Amino acid sequence: MDKEEINNKNHSLKNKTSNHGGTEHKHNEEHDHSHGNIPVYFYFIGLITFLIALFLGEDLLILSNMLFSITVVSAGYHVIIEGFGDTIKDSLRTKKFMPNIHFLMVLAAAAAMIIGSFEEAGLLILIFAGAHFLEDYAEGKSKREITNLLKLNPTEARRISTDNSVEVVSVDQLVVGDKVQVLNGGQVPTDGKIISGTTSIDESSINGESIPKEKTVGDDVFGSTINGTGSFVMEVSKDSSDTVFAKILKLVDQSQKNLSKTATTIKRLEPKYVTLVLMIFPFILVLGPTVFGWSWNVTLYRSIVFLISSSPCALAASAVPATLSAISNLAKRGVLFKGGSFLSNLGELKAISFDKTGTLTKGKPVVTNQYFIDGVDEEEVIDVIVSMEKESNHPLATAIVSNFPHTETKTLSVENEVGRGLVSTFNDNEYRISKPSEFNSYDKNIKEKVNEYSKDGKTVVLIAINKEVIGLIALMDVPNSNAKDAIEYFNDQGVHTTLITGDAKLTGESIGNELKIGQVIANVLPEDKAKIVKQQQDSYGLTAMVGDGVNDAPALVNADVGIAMGDGTDVAIDVADVVLMKNDISNLVYAHKVSRRLNKIVWQNIIFSMFIVLLLISLNFLGKMTIGIGVLAHEGSTVLVIFNGLRLLIPQKEM
Repeated sequence: MDKEEINNKNHSLKNKTSNHGGTEHKHNEEHDHSHGNIPVYFYFIGLITFLIALFLGEDLLILSNMLFSITVVSAGYHVIIEGFGDTIKDSLRTKKFMPNIHFLMVLAAAAAMIIGSFEEAGLLILIFAGAHFLEDYAEGKSKREITNLLKLNPTEARRISTDNSVEVVSVDQLVVGDKVQVLNGGQVPTDGKIISGTTSIDESSINGESIPKEKTVGDDVFGSTINGTGSFVMEVSKDSSDTVFAKILKLVDQSQKNLSKTATTIKRLEPKYVTLVLMIFPFILVLGPTVFGWSWNVTLYRSIVFLISSSPCALAASAVPATLSAISNLAKRGVLFKGGSFLSNLGELKAISFDKTGTLTKGKPVVTNQYFIDGVDEEEVIDVIVSMEKESNHPLATAIVSNFPHTETKTLSVENEVGRGLVSTFNDNEYRISKPSEFNSYDKNIKEKVNEYSKDGKTVVLIAINKEVIGLIALMDVPNSNAKDAIEYFNDQGVHTTLITGDAKLTGESIGNELKIGQVIANVLPEDKAKIVKQQQDSYGLTAMVGDGVNDAPALVNADVGIAMGDGTDVAIDVADVVLMKNDISNLVYAHKVSRRLNKIVWQNIIFSMFIVLLLISLNFLGKMTIGIGVLAHEGSTVLVIFNGLRLLIPQKEM
């Protein structure tokens, strides 16, 4: 499946409404309630007039009531605008009555003023507006912490022209193939590859890693990262809109718009709830004098208290601030979510499937064992084979050279027999490095070692001198340092773990046994990974897939939560719902803990907010409630709910 096909499939499947529980968020249906500075100034004017009116008391009742009225209009400026403005706009758009909480509060304040309760009306608007600003702050804090990334976005680059002159150009003018100079202390303008020079680069803006990475010719560099003391020339490899950093910003934007299922449900039910309250209001006005025997003044007063008590302010603030706080917390750890729905779903997982290479393993082979028969000059043999392997670019050769860094380099002429191995001559002896099938017979001990290591899923190469096998080296793509703890965590949480790999059964089972993973499915073709994910969903329920390659993309799309490793391919990152920028699987455990905590806090908020509403309504009908107490209790519960959600900004305890 090529990239274009995957992207097309992604467009059709990424809504995933049924799987993720999220809903589509159309841009023109979103309301920006960022109030800016002007309403804040008006709010403090209202606060001042309220305090002056309290000081004046009943001695100057008319003046006090005028000041309380100014408080309602001034502090409630944005409440009135959003209450009536958004209600009218949404009602016209949907062609049905769509009132919001602000509309309800404005009506309650107006009704209180009609019956002469100016102080209570001022208090209602003052506290409601204050709680609303706090909610905005809670949401804004999360957004600001994430979108501070925008400040790191490079704007200029030093492009080298064909005559080797340097011109400073806008980053968006760079094209693939351009050569760019990066000076010491400068910002890497876009993604590319170093073609001359060496340096160290701070890549914390990409992967959160605080220790700079050494870079030299041939190494990849990423836009927005900061160059160290060296200078270098790079060749641009990606358009500015396709860089890793650009993809991070895209994820940030998506995370602000995609709410969790619970938050979306609350948002959708808000106008219906408010409409129901407004429908009940006239019944209370009628039933008060006729059924309950209340006077008209008592009826009107308790009807107003009912409007205040019934307002779902705390309920509306139950999910969004908490979700954005959790997303912000995770972004600091290099875990980027495309939306709250995926974060919420992560905590409800019943099964999780992992790709092997580069996800649970280091992604490249390392030497795990070596064995030589008695009487062999092991040190000299290793010097020779390392010198031979230095002439090869095979991954196994790279692993062998890396494993023996302190060897004496021999001057050799090496022949690479394609499909058979390497051959060279040293001190009139022929050295051969080949796979076991190239030799008809060899030492019994070596044969036992070959069988033992092969059963463990390792790749074995034999070393022969003058066609006699004198030793071997075993190599394997070994699990990364955090994989075992991560698998153990998910097993303990009752989440079914599965390893999906295209490797042979022995290799897959060897890794699976070492990690104690629940199920191993080996010899899997790329196109079959998505089918296996679907089977997992049918058998267990909500399923996640973790991968890093193009061959993982279809499975990432079909999973309820697709998780890509940050060092993976662009396609995998594009179609995934979550990206682990540090390639650290332990951060997935951290995200799962935060997700479970998020879901717990949201339900705490919902239960608490509805309990307060029911309590206030009950006390109101029993005659134990005033407008002032109702406002303090109701808006106080909203503040508590918001602060409870903000707890998710605090880092979660480690495993």
